Amino acid sequence: MTRERVEEDLPVVVGITGASGAVYAIRLLQELVRLNQRVHLLISGAAWEVLRLEMGWPVKAGDWPLFREKAGIVSDRVSVHDLGDFSAPVASGSYLTRAMVIVPCSMGTLAAVATGASDNLLERAADTHLKEGRPLILVPRETPLHLIHLENMVRAARAGARIVPAMPGFYHRPETLMDLVDFVVGKILDQLRLPHGLFRRWGSTGEEVGEVDRT
Repeated sequence: MTRERVEEDLPVVVGITGASGAVYAIRLLQELVRLNQRVHLLISGAAWEVLRLEMGWPVKAGDWPLFREKAGIVSDRVSVHDLGDFSAPVASGSYLTRAMVIVPCSMGTLAAVATGASDNLLERAADTHLKEGRPLILVPRETPLHLIHLENMVRAARAGARIVPAMPGFYHRPETLMDLVDFVVGKILDQLRLPHGLFRRWGSTGEEVGEVDRT
């Protein structure tokens, strides 16, 4: 197997935390499954609460079967881990990955990443990606931001993280709420160097880039 082929099959770690914006995480997971990517999924306790509140799903923490059903994620390439399981592969830097995305990233999780805390598996996986020099993509969704939030973003960025705020653009003329969601998810996929057709790029026409994929 060539080096390029090995790199293509490296898994993406997805962490979901308790900030508003659970829909971004669900949409990203759906796209990763559509692209046949291997995924390691981590969900914080607060994120389960947000899923119930924002998505209207009657899920309880750790109810992975119902989560998969509601998210439409039917793939044996998605592995799920409890945050207390430090024996999971993603707890170690010797386990190779393509990247990690924390979406949405709460300010508490951002603080943990910025200070190198590893109180749970999600934080440990993020710390591991930074120490191994692998892409760590943080998608904060908070407003307004005070000085500590901003300084933590700077600290994380200096350590190697990429900060991709959940700030949708409007030059692609969004018509629906999902158009706005897809713009942010498309920006995440760009950071992962994965192909997508979730929004029309600046200077492009629909004919040049293809219609937005809703499958």
